[in-house]
Amino acid sequence: MISDSAVAKVAGLAARAVAGVHALGTGSTPRALGAIRDAVGNPDHVPGVRAEVGETQVAVDLTLVAEFGYRFHDIANAVRAAVYQAVEDLVGMDVIEVNIEINDVQLPGAKQENRPARGAAAPTPQELPQGTGPDAVVVEGKRVP
Repeated sequence: MISDSAVAKVAGLAARAVAGVHALGTGSTPRALGAIRDAVGNPDHVPGVRAEVGETQVAVDLTLVAEFGYRFHDIANAVRAAVYQAVEDLVGMDVIEVNIEINDVQLPGAKQENRPARGAAAPTPQELPQGTGPDAVVVEGKRVP
């Protein structure tokens, strides 16, 4: 038997690797509460990710914060593809659905709550090299313009 939390961790890692995903979970207060919960003893909880494991199938729900400048639809599609691939490859179960809710956006120059400081504010889409901006999608670890 494979646990819900194991599948949630795989899905969370896959989602975090997608360009345009700032963090998993909701706004700053719930993320802070999630960090406290992790520190006091619930390491199996993956903020923003819920997985339901059946006998042969998996369903995943993700809530995330997008980075400003990336098209939400493209982020959602890339996250969905990454989660399907990671769960099916690593867990070996069929994924029947991946539901994604983008409930916040990290603005350029805003305080970086869950990430190391990056220095300057995020570049505008016009300042990014071709194939790296908001129109780029990551598929199998490679950016596709």
